[in-house]
Amino acid sequence: MNEKLIKEAHKLRSRGFTTGEIADELNVSKDTARWLILGGVKGKTGKEHEKAPLDIAINWKSLGGSSLRMKYVSAAMADMALEQGEPDVVVGIAVSGIPFAIMMADIIEADISIFHPTKTRKEEDAKGTVSSNFATVDGRRVVIVDDVITSGRTVTEAIKAFKDLGAEPIAVIVLIDKKGIDELEGVPVESLIGVSRLG
Repeated sequence: MNEKLIKEAHKLRSRGFTTGEIADELNVSKDTARWLILGGVKGKTGKEHEKAPLDIAINWKSLGGSSLRMKYVSAAMADMALEQGEPDVVVGIAVSGIPFAIMMADIIEADISIFHPTKTRKEEDAKGTVSSNFATVDGRRVVIVDDVITSGRTVTEAIKAFKDLGAEPIAVIVLIDKKGIDELEGVPVESLIGVSRLG
């Protein structure tokens, strides 16, 4: 499995993907993506690199490739969001949170917006930002949507950015929580699927 992920990481890097984008594409942490890019256990020099970070690779292609399946899963996620209150805006975190957010916004009858996190920005000093091409979040109640929480850094960044804009984040809804996070920055986090590592 590691060899397959290493090859995929190198393929994505050769296509110009940043480490953050590779992490999103492979549904692993940024640290794991960095480790994969270095060649995993043995790099080009043949010397041992440090062990892989403790992580779980998620492959939800069978879901992501079907609009019908995405619709049903998004409906379940929308139901979870509504338990926290009525949002004005559903915000998808780029890239993989966007399809869920669009379908959830349609079901909830809310506006849609998109957040571009720092990890996907190419400039070194860039910060996460809300897209100006979609609904404004200023002064509005927002639900933040992503596919996977690995460390919580991206969602924490989004929450802080929205609060700085005067928005009120009422919930974070994710497909899969790999960390077991119940809240971030005082905002409840709900996941459709929680992953626990035993031992």
